[in-house]
Amino acid sequence: MYKQKVLVTGAGGFIGSFLCKRLSENGYSIRALAFPGEDVKHLETTGAEIVTGDLTVPGSIKGVADGVDTVYHLAGRVTDWGPRKAFYTAIPGATGNLLHESVGKVSRFVYISSFCACGMGRHLKGVKEDDPAYKTGIPYGDAKLEAEGLVQGCHKEKGLTYTIIRPSNVIGPGSIWVKDVVERLRKSSVPLIDHGRYSASLVYVENLVDGILLAGTKDAAKNNTYFFRDDWEVTWERYLKDLGRIVGKRPLISVPFWLAWTAAGIFEKLYAPFKVRPPGTRASVAVLGRDLDVDNTKAKRELGWATRVPYEDAMKAIEAWVRSSGL
Repeated sequence: MYKQKVLVTGAGGFIGSFLCKRLSENGYSIRALAFPGEDVKHLETTGAEIVTGDLTVPGSIKGVADGVDTVYHLAGRVTDWGPRKAFYTAIPGATGNLLHESVGKVSRFVYISSFCACGMGRHLKGVKEDDPAYKTGIPYGDAKLEAEGLVQGCHKEKGLTYTIIRPSNVIGPGSIWVKDVVERLRKSSVPLIDHGRYSASLVYVENLVDGILLAGTKDAAKNNTYFFRDDWEVTWERYLKDLGRIVGKRPLISVPFWLAWTAAGIFEKLYAPFKVRPPGTRASVAVLGRDLDVDNTKAKRELGWATRVPYEDAMKAIEAWVRSSGL
């Protein structure tokens, strides 16, 4: 019996690990691309063919898409700070190299982008997939939007079938929205922006993987873009307090958005020469201090996607992971 072969980049990362596990459970043959020296022992149980390569070095990924039906491209720079060049090399630069390897070989290219590609620093409540997206000077979101353009351009010029996925803030065991926040809470505190009154705009990793698999297999998803955001009524105040309870901490102060935004911009300029993380970034303020509840009805209507794991169950899994990880 033929087993569809898929390529997963960023396979050893947070979302990639969950995706590979699910693909394995569903009978797919997996080729997992890992960065040279990356620890991917946890992928051995999936039966994946582990290959190493650096997406920013074209020669190191030659032939990576040979014999592959579908590419799930998750690899990229996932952080809120750093020089613009680093983001553009790791996101559109790497995506362009992978597209070059995929054209004429694969039946579908699924790119995991982000709702940050719509334009960071502004409210996104109600925004739909076809609404205009803007570059705002924040490297992560701008680089994601640029990579989306490369994928769409490859479809127009070379006929590559694609699907673009824009997840909201992805949480789950190992997420940066768990690990980084818990570490900050333990060391000091995480301030609320505008009293944390805006929706945290979360999507649980298992619910997201549901959507990724639908996007990679449904005909309706061909050459389309989808938001994935869980239908949870959870503000940043609630989420940060729920995480804080696990480690016995809580947010102590609230900062107005305009002040946090201004201070973050100054911090970024002051700390850039030293190549260390500033105390605050515009990217983090943009997420914590704006309403980012993008419209998720297209994924529901066209793909049949829905929030499967409720918030309470997601937080139980997160708490178990935090306690077992030593955080």
